[in-house]
Amino acid sequence: MTQRNVAILMFNDVELFNFIGPFEVFSIASEINEDKPFNVYLVGETLNSIQSHNGLSINPDFTLLDSPVPDLIIIPGGIGTKAAMNQLQILAWIQSKGHHADLIISVCTGALLLAKVGLLDGLVATTHHQALDQLKALAPQTTIVDNQRFVDNGKIITAAGITAGIDVSLYVIAKLLGDDKALKTAQYMEYDWKPKAKVTPIPKISS
Repeated sequence: MTQRNVAILMFNDVELFNFIGPFEVFSIASEINEDKPFNVYLVGETLNSIQSHNGLSINPDFTLLDSPVPDLIIIPGGIGTKAAMNQLQILAWIQSKGHHADLIISVCTGALLLAKVGLLDGLVATTHHQALDQLKALAPQTTIVDNQRFVDNGKIITAAGITAGIDVSLYVIAKLLGDDKALKTAQYMEYDWKPKAKVTPIPKISS
């Protein structure tokens, strides 16, 4: 099996659990399986330390310019998305790498960054419940739902707030590697998770 590169975008004031949850899920899936299916790394504008919203210092593994080509991209959210939406290098990286990646996953307000570069046009999407109106304003061609833990459009998957990042990551592992490996990962984490069959969402449009 070919190892998949999982790139997690970092920026100042990122919501800690938005990326820690997926980081742990994909890292543990590699740790407990002999074929090491995922290579997980953090990508920032520079290699300088990044401050999360709650003050934890994070060190990116690569810059936007020298990171390995990702197969999966994870875009976390947080207060820092407001500034990130005006950082042209970040937006260009999402567009460029997202074009070639197999999957793009947003967590929480990371969906705003996908909307900013037009990747949600014509799709169904969700985000943190407090940011639904903001996403709707930013992505008028997107159907915004408020009744889904995550929404799978095929290549692009958007997840709701904070802990939904764990659920969507386990879902993606099940999608790529099968329910058994996803369950094995959840059990190792002592996380209560059950496989869900892919269902095309019937949108409930937020008002």
